[in-house]
Parts: sequence; C-alpha cells; structure tokens
Amino acid sequence: MYDLIVVGGGPAGASAAIVAAAAGFQVLLLERGVFPRHKVCGEFVSAESLDLLGNLLDSRHQSLLTSAIRISQTRVFVDGHLIKADIDPAAASIARIDLDAALWASAESCGADARQNSKVENISGEGPFQVKTSVGDFQSGAVINASGRWSNLTAEAGKRTNGDAKWIGIKGHFLGDATIPSVDLYFFEGGYCGVQPVNLDNSIADENRINVCAMVRADRATTLQEAFGKCPQLERESRNWTQLSAPVTVAPLIFRAPRPERDKIFMAGDAAVFVDPFIGDGISLGLRSGSLAAQSLLPFLRNEISLAAAIAAYRKAYVKKLAPVFNASSVIRRMLRLPRAVRTPMVHLARKSPRISQYVIQRTR
Repeated sequence: MYDLIVVGGGPAGASAAIVAAAAGFQVLLLERGVFPRHKVCGEFVSAESLDLLGNLLDSRHQSLLTSAIRISQTRVFVDGHLIKADIDPAAASIARIDLDAALWASAESCGADARQNSKVENISGEGPFQVKTSVGDFQSGAVINASGRWSNLTAEAGKRTNGDAKWIGIKGHFLGDATIPSVDLYFFEGGYCGVQPVNLDNSIADENRINVCAMVRADRATTLQEAFGKCPQLERESRNWTQLSAPVTVAPLIFRAPRPERDKIFMAGDAAVFVDPFIGDGISLGLRSGSLAAQSLLPFLRNEISLAAAIAAYRKAYVKKLAPVFNASSVIRRMLRLPRAVRTPMVHLARKSPRISQYVIQRTR
C-alpha cells in the first residue's frame, strides 16, 4: 500500500514522484521501459522551467543544468523566408537521454520506490486504487498517470484522428554545425523539422552535436532524410551532417483538448494532452504539470481535503497555468496549415515586426 502511485518515469512522472516523496509520502514510481534511452523530443527546456528543474534534481545532477547549452534565438524558415526572434531569458538544450535518467535518480534519492521494466496493465477503484502491473499488484490512495500519449492507459482517452492524415515523430542526433545557439524550425508542406545544438552529459566530444526532430505526415516522409528533402534550405544544411545516433520514431501524433483528470486519476504530461512540438515546451509542460499534480495532492495525502477537492484544485490550476499554452499552440498550428496564399501575408508581417514574433513566443510559455 502506497500513498501515491505514479505511472510513467518521464519528466512529468518523475517530477510528481519527487515532489510527493520529498514531502515524506510513500511513492511508487513505475516505468515500463529502461533508462537511459533516447526519446523523440526537441530537447528544449524553456527558461520558465529551469528553476523548477533545478529544485527537482538532486545535488549529483545539478551539472546537467550548469553545463547545458543556452538557446537565445529562434530562426523560422517558412515559405522561403526567414523569421528571427530572440529568446530572452535563454532556454536550455538538454538531451532526454540524460534528463530522464537524472530525474529518475533524483526521485530515488528522495525516497521514491522507483521500478523500471514495470508495465501497468490495469487501474481500478476510485480511491483506494488497485494497480495491476507486470511485476505485481499494488494499492494507493491516489494515482497520477504520466504514462504518455501512446500507453494502454491513455489510448482510449486520446482516441481521435487528425483528419485522414497520420502524423509521426522522428528524432536523431547528428554531427553538424552547432556554432549558433539557436533553435531552427524548418516548415514545409506536410510537416516541420527542428534543429538545435545539444551536448551529452560527461561527454568531451560534443561541440558540434545537434538534435534533429521532425513531425511529418506519414504519406510525405517516414525517415529524417525524406523529411530533409521536403525543404530546400534544410536539404542544403543536412548535406554535411553525420548521423551519431540511430533515429527513433513514434506514431501516431494525435491532437486533442487537455484532460487533466480521468476516472479520479490525475493526468500529467502527454497523458493529459499532446502539445504541438514546434512550440518547444513539451519538457517544460511535463515538469510543470507533474509538479502541479503532486502539489495539488499533498493536502489530500495529509488528510486535509478529499480526493475530489484535490482533483478540483488541480483542474483549476491546470486550466489557469497550463491550458493557455495549448490553446495558443493550436491557433498557431491552424495558421501554419492555411493555404500558402493566405499564409504569405502573415509571414511578411512577422518578418517586418519582431514584436509579433516575441509575442508568439511569450504566448507559448
């Protein structure tokens, strides 16, 4: 019997486990996979979440923050045009293979019972909850589902198609030109590709490592090389890149409205909603939603309020603090999918007015 069971060991799940375990509660953190591993991710952590990340990481892993490359600019390539905008304060570029492992270790150091290779097969009850897994059955007073958007626990809640198109995500590390501290976004018909410098923790040969992450329609491209060919600027840039890691792929990418709670289970990270990757705030929102879910649960775990009251508090805080980011990203996504003739005047306006670009960045943070 645990006070809290957290399903999923990514940024959302680990942050929730750290907050609750640090408060003195018995926490079981379950992850179906094994760390370290690469994940399809832009590996961009906005400045608004760096303090939170610093508070979550234990002393052994603070170097992950201090050594991270700072990203101070974004360059957007769309319809043959270049739009630049400053990112102030600067964001950080942190590889998921390092971030996930560091957060997992930090959860363990806080006292969480953290178990890998542990698939959750079913959750029943309404408090206490019965959690059936591949490594045994457990009970808890509360559950946070941070298992992502493709797990068996969120598949039914997330069922929805994006029209007739199937969208996939592809990511890989390359050796390339990483001299500019910028996140570059290349948009093309049927998708986009993000490129930014990144390093690996404790690596001494990472000066020109870049993370390349694409979201594309499966009928347009299924590999990074095919995605590169969809954009002339990107195709030219990629000619001198050398692949450093095997590409990883996820599918399908499904967009839907945020759902912070389901059947009295707190939903955090991508389990609650899949945010448009191009805004670069997926890690940040995972950290914030996981921490917010645990903070909302603390009064319940102290027997001060009911589970229903904790759920209401989380929902209210989620809508106020996180939902605006998803709403703004949805608007931008729809604009980018407009016909080129309609899109062109907007692109020209953004190029001529840096304030517009800065406003868009602020709305997605």
